[in-house]
Amino acid sequence: MRRSILLSSALLGALLVSGCQSLQRTDSLFGLITPYRIDIVQGNAVTQEQAALIKPGLSRLQVREVLGTPLIADPFHADRWDYIFTLRRPGAEPQRRSVVVLFENDVVKSIDAPALPSEREFVASISRFKDIRAQKLELSQEERAALPLPVRREAPPVEPMGPVRDYPPLEKS
Repeated sequence: MRRSILLSSALLGALLVSGCQSLQRTDSLFGLITPYRIDIVQGNAVTQEQAALIKPGLSRLQVREVLGTPLIADPFHADRWDYIFTLRRPGAEPQRRSVVVLFENDVVKSIDAPALPSEREFVASISRFKDIRAQKLELSQEERAALPLPVRREAPPVEPMGPVRDYPPLEKS
């Protein structure tokens, strides 16, 4: 009797331990509950419109204003800035884009930006909503002109706060 209880408890323990291993491999509890995974976004997202603004002859400061701070500014290659963008999202293919700006005498010599998306394509690729392509990102000039003007409100006059004191003159006459 004692032997059968010991054997059944050993089998039950082995079954439980093997169940824990299968939970680690599938990353879900009985296929129903999965842990939340965050999106990992790193680097600078550079679009076609931004890359088109970078022309030979621009200074480093002007490039930084358009593209932002480079992800890699190597001291051993001082005339090269690398802008790298990566996005890892659960259930989606990882995205990776790389833009290289080369300088000569502190001005842009060339930019290497292969196959960058437009701003609209980039927003659509990172959006969780599928109908983002139908949404407008900017108003036209006619729509801007049709907007009502903001109401200007006059601020009430500010009265002095705190006690008002009369001080005697500093010098005697």
